[in-house]
Amino acid sequence: MPEHAVLVVEDDCALREALCDTLMVAGYEVRPAADGATALNVLEREAVDLVVSDVQMQPMDGHALLGLIRARQPNLPVILMTAYGSIRQAVDVMRAGATEYLVKPFEARALVELIERYSHCSSAGDSLLAVDPRSRELKQLAQRLAQTETSVLLTGESGTGKEVYARFLHQQSRRASGPFVPINCAAIPETMLEALLFGFEKGAFTGAQVAHAGKFEQAQGGTLLLDEISELPQNLQSKLLRVLQEREVERLGSTRTIALDVRVVAATNRTLRTLVGEGRFREDLYYRLSVFPLEIPPLRDRTGDIWPLFEHSLRRHCAGSRALPAVTDAARVALCAHRWPGNVRELDNLAQRALVLLHGDVIGPEQLHFETGSNATPAIAPAAADESRLGEALRSRESRLILQALAKGRGSRKSAAETLGISPRTLRHKLSQMRAAGIAIPED
Repeated sequence: MPEHAVLVVEDDCALREALCDTLMVAGYEVRPAADGATALNVLEREAVDLVVSDVQMQPMDGHALLGLIRARQPNLPVILMTAYGSIRQAVDVMRAGATEYLVKPFEARALVELIERYSHCSSAGDSLLAVDPRSRELKQLAQRLAQTETSVLLTGESGTGKEVYARFLHQQSRRASGPFVPINCAAIPETMLEALLFGFEKGAFTGAQVAHAGKFEQAQGGTLLLDEISELPQNLQSKLLRVLQEREVERLGSTRTIALDVRVVAATNRTLRTLVGEGRFREDLYYRLSVFPLEIPPLRDRTGDIWPLFEHSLRRHCAGSRALPAVTDAARVALCAHRWPGNVRELDNLAQRALVLLHGDVIGPEQLHFETGSNATPAIAPAAADESRLGEALRSRESRLILQALAKGRGSRKSAAETLGISPRTLRHKLSQMRAAGIAIPED
């Protein structure tokens, strides 16, 4: 059951009680407010994960409340409810910073599904966005790992967000008040990497004019991220293993050891087990680093994250410089149908390009300039992949085909069913499953 707090702002007493009852039955903690001023007081006293507010209220309407919330908590999801739905109004509320809007009257299920999608986007003190069911499961596992001192090896394709997960592990741990120190083992020349990792004393080598603390010392009481650990030179692998085993480090040019209180998290986009078999990575170091391996799935396998991540990128790049544009249903379909070989990094680049190409206040498919050839189908997964991952890949592929058929038919369910060669009833069932997974579906 959900364990998120939702602030419901509605001046109609009967409707407010009905909304609160609906959300409590769904398992949410509810904070009711009869007007904007009360809502702001609640936000000052308590932490909430999402706000649902009516637009037509007195003396402070929903738009004014939204502006004040955005000024105080810019990342808090806000859903506005209105009895007057139009494209112009949708554009206005999205530009003002609303996460979504609902047109009254609406079914209770529609509200619960929308809150389920966005309540996972902004927990207090939480920088990890996870909307797709697979991402939510991974986030819950990461939260449990954060409470331990277990060594974690983050794996996954380039751009999937391994450093974001490493920071989340740090933020959710007892070390959150300590430093988070990342170092990219592939970006530093081998001759400098040892000195940067372990530190050095004055005169340890030519150019060492002053003593310098290494990354391990800088991370005392906190977390050290060894990114691209697969690129660590073999002569340093044995030294790193000793530091991890002994929990102490010795600077270059020194005979004094320094006791360490550091949690080490490693990350790589390569398969370390394969490198071990090839003799390019120490097996004992591999087992020391991967006490608990955590694989971050590619964006194409967690389609429920695509739209929230794109919106997050737009907000970040618009902050303080321009109004947030609205995004059409056709553009959302195109986003979810894309293969994303560059993962979240590619998505962020696309958001920046869309803002550059924008001539107005609405992003449509024509503003989405995907990289040439980036929709190519990726290599087939190894035969050793388990059945659950195969099932997830097939469901992801099915969702993309359905979205492409809807885009081709401009949202027509009848046309999409004919294109796919399935019955309208089967299509409705599959669309319901996709909505439950957090995938945006265009209106008919």
